[in-house]
Amino acid sequence: MTDLILASQSASRAALFSGAGLAFTQIGANVDEDAVKAGMRAEGKSTAEQAEVLAEMKAAKISRKHAGLVVGGDQMLDLNGTAFDKPKDLDQARDNLLKLRGKTHTLETAIVVCEGGAPVWRHIAKPKLTMRAFSDAFLDQYIDAAGPKILASVGAYQLEDLGAQLFNKIEGDYFSILGLPLLPLLDWLRDRGVLTR
Repeated sequence: MTDLILASQSASRAALFSGAGLAFTQIGANVDEDAVKAGMRAEGKSTAEQAEVLAEMKAAKISRKHAGLVVGGDQMLDLNGTAFDKPKDLDQARDNLLKLRGKTHTLETAIVVCEGGAPVWRHIAKPKLTMRAFSDAFLDQYIDAAGPKILASVGAYQLEDLGAQLFNKIEGDYFSILGLPLLPLLDWLRDRGVLTR
């Protein structure tokens, strides 16, 4: 049986792996994401390219030290060409949600699998989400109720939780919105013989 490693500290990605019945080890890659993103943005790289490079860096870093298939993922929010990062505090989360209110954004959700330090498979999903034109009063209630856990999400929402109330339309794969294109990954793992067909 091939070892499967999730190169991520994300509780959401780990929950998706567990929920799908995957036997895996979780190891954080500790990549300096801010520095990498700053460099790529200075070079004019797209949000999708940034997400894919970060996913590959995480997987490759762990794959150089551990045998097996190492899955790295990254998700970036793109609003009309502007990349959003995870908010630093609830005030920034509120500002970001105001910018997203009434608009459609894309979650560039990249996944890269490495083996022996080199990528062997990659996939990027691009779900689109439309936030409703919620009131300031609703936003304040939402932030008070949801609390600091929304800081773990690039969009300051968790669709599987109270964040569902922020939206009136989503297009794309639910798992990809949560941070991992799970169904394409499961297909690939079946192709590799890691999972039963």
